[in-house]
Amino acid sequence: MKKEINFIIWKEGDLFVAQCLNVDVSTFGSSIEEATNNIKEAVELYFENEQIDIPHISTMLLGSETINA
Repeated sequence: MKKEINFIIWKEGDLFVAQCLNVDVSTFGSSIEEATNNIKEAVELYFENEQIDIPHISTMLLGSETINA
């Protein structure tokens, strides 16, 4: 079974945190790419007994900046 997942990534200190929006799974990485790969692996492990294949990941990035106003 193929399953598309949606997740958000945000920077927390030196790490990028990835939170899946479809299921309660989260992980982190030292880069956006590593966090993306880690969330895919974490969700595959979550659905380990259901034999799914995640061919494509839809990405949403959430950002925040401090500005002088």
